[in-house]
Amino acid sequence: MNKLTIATALDGKVRIYCLNSTELVEKTRVTHDLWPTSCAALGRVESITAIMASMLKGQDEKIVVQINGGGPIGTILVEAKGNGDIRGFVSDNQVYLKYNDSNKLAVGLGVGSDGYLSVSRDLGLKDSFTGKVALQTGEIGDDFAYYFALSEQTPSVVSVGVLVDVDYSVKASGGLLIQLMPDHNEDTIKTVEEVTKTLKPISTLINEGNTNTEIIKSLFNDAVILEEKEVRFKCDCSKDRFKAGLTTLPIEDLNEMIEKDNGAHIKCEFCNKEYNFSVDELKSIMEFKNSVSNW
Repeated sequence: MNKLTIATALDGKVRIYCLNSTELVEKTRVTHDLWPTSCAALGRVESITAIMASMLKGQDEKIVVQINGGGPIGTILVEAKGNGDIRGFVSDNQVYLKYNDSNKLAVGLGVGSDGYLSVSRDLGLKDSFTGKVALQTGEIGDDFAYYFALSEQTPSVVSVGVLVDVDYSVKASGGLLIQLMPDHNEDTIKTVEEVTKTLKPISTLINEGNTNTEIIKSLFNDAVILEEKEVRFKCDCSKDRFKAGLTTLPIEDLNEMIEKDNGAHIKCEFCNKEYNFSVDELKSIMEFKNSVSNW
């Protein structure tokens, strides 16, 4: 089970979010047949997006993160709800790049840095709220730290990582977010800086067998655990939802599907589940559109 642990430290002047997302990212890898660098990039974004979604007040409120840095991976899109459901995909699932000097997965090269990080919050209101910043490195952690500082004016330390095994399976994955609260002072800043100097990669800490609580307590010995939440890979696609999408298409497009394609064959980008619409079903959709337009 993927667990997110939330805590405070330094007399409430710091909030910590620690997530073990190993099963979540492994499920995503299997679903999309991800190669190592594509897996590491998407897994990192899933981890921090899941943490951000835990801050939403409503269970059905949603956060959507989109990244495209011009690299071979293309677009990374992740959606997460306040109830812990999360899903995501990358444009190219078969990217495997390493840095020559360290032999580590080259997520920054795969993602690229010539583009933007966009975060949208759907709070169930008429309009969503969107923040957008230029990518800094494409390594994901640095880019989200920049986003928090610029768009939300919240100084933050972001550590995200995915450790991929030789058979491409996910050995360990997680995210760590340390945020300064509004009432922080200079001593708080100095303490957090000292903590981060010796901070191991979050995926290493998880792979070593540390629990979320153990990781948090090793960083701040006065940490107070507030709550734990579950995070899971779940796609809420359905045939009815795709049918609703088809009703928005022009009559000409529906006609082409009937005459040339002998129906519509749609695959969900988030979970790869396929939905088929027969000619009769498409004709029924056309009849519905005509009845509405003539009403």
